[in-house]
Order: sequence, then C-alpha cells, then structure tokens
Amino acid sequence: MLSSLQKNFRLRSFVRRDGRMTAAQRRAYTEQWPRWGLSLEQGLLNETQVFGRTAPCLLEIGFGNGQSLLAAALAYPELNFIGVETHQPGIGSVLLGINAHALTNVRVYNADAIDVLEKALPDASLAGIQLFFPDPWQKRRHHARRLIQAALVNQLADKLIPGGSLHLATDWEDYAKHMHQVLAQEKKLMNLAAPHAFAERSCYRPILSKFERRALREGRQIWELQFARC
Repeated sequence: MLSSLQKNFRLRSFVRRDGRMTAAQRRAYTEQWPRWGLSLEQGLLNETQVFGRTAPCLLEIGFGNGQSLLAAALAYPELNFIGVETHQPGIGSVLLGINAHALTNVRVYNADAIDVLEKALPDASLAGIQLFFPDPWQKRRHHARRLIQAALVNQLADKLIPGGSLHLATDWEDYAKHMHQVLAQEKKLMNLAAPHAFAERSCYRPILSKFERRALREGRQIWELQFARC
C-alpha cells in the first residue's frame, strides 16, 4: 500500500499551497466546473462516456497553472486529457483556458492524485501519464516524502495500456537520478531512451512551464524520463 512508504504520514501528490483566486478564476470555477470537472464520488471513470468519444487518454498529475496541459490539448485535439490538481487558482486558470479556446478534450479533478489513481482510474486505461517538476524535497531527511517511490510507480504502470508512456521531468539532478533508479527497477516498464539514459524533450511538452523557465534562468538542466508499459 502507498501508506506503507512512510509510517508517520500519508504520501500525497502535492504540497498544500495557499493562493487567492482572481475574480475571473473564481467565476470560471463556478460556471465551468459542472461541465469539465470530475469528482471521486463518480467512481471509476468511463472515458468514452465522459468525453463523448473513444480516444487515447493522457493524465497529467499536478498541472500547476495548467499552461502545459492546455498547450498539449490544443496541439493534440485527437487525444483526451485529464488533469489532476489541488491548487484552486490553477484549476480556475485551466477552466478559463478551456472556455477561451473552446476545448472539449480536457477534464479536471480537484483531488489528490493518489486518491484519483486508487478510486477513479481503471487499470490499463491510459495512453500516457505525465508528471512534470514534482517537489524535489531536497533535504535528505525529507526524501521519503518524494512522490516518485516504488509503490506509486508500480501503480502508475498498472494504469497504462501496453506501450503507454510514463513521462517525468525535473530540474534537480539528484531527484532525476532517484527517479531513474526507481523507474528502472519497475519490471512493468522499459526505458524508451536506453537502459541508463535520460530522454529528450517530449512533444507532449510543447511550451516551457514557469518552473522550467525559472530553472533555466538559474542555470539548472532539465532532466526527462520516458518509460513505456511492457
């Protein structure tokens, strides 16, 4: 179980961040959530029913302000996208973007991604999972709080269809090496780059996120990993 990763706390996919919603974000949340929002209370997701079509579906965990999610949805209208986030201003921004661009291929959970994985997503249902710039928890005593742990990676692999991809990115070398080690040990996954290599930038990251821009300004390298379900 995921909770066994740490005795003193339940592993979560996010760090609680407070922030005020703008009037536009709040209005979008009120008006657009009933159409584009998903809830854990709905149970296991029926993608065909929710999207009104059958298409490959990608999950983005922790989409922040949603720029990357919206850009990918615009660039690949033939794909369905599910975003998971707990930061309400970011969710409001995505809902604004969905409305502004008349997107129909994006749905959003306001929930902990671990709960979404456990309660809402069937096994072998996703063509891809994206997790960009998770909190690196740099201090060694906090490494157990890192989201990328063996139990979670095993669960993510179960959600992928055969050939489906797990795509991670970070700007912290130490975390990149940790991610690589954890993913390489998962027998259900294979490295799409090479056994010991990191990946090139993915086409499903069509724009620079704010985290990436800041990292590049500060002189840090971007590390990417792409593994596929065997």
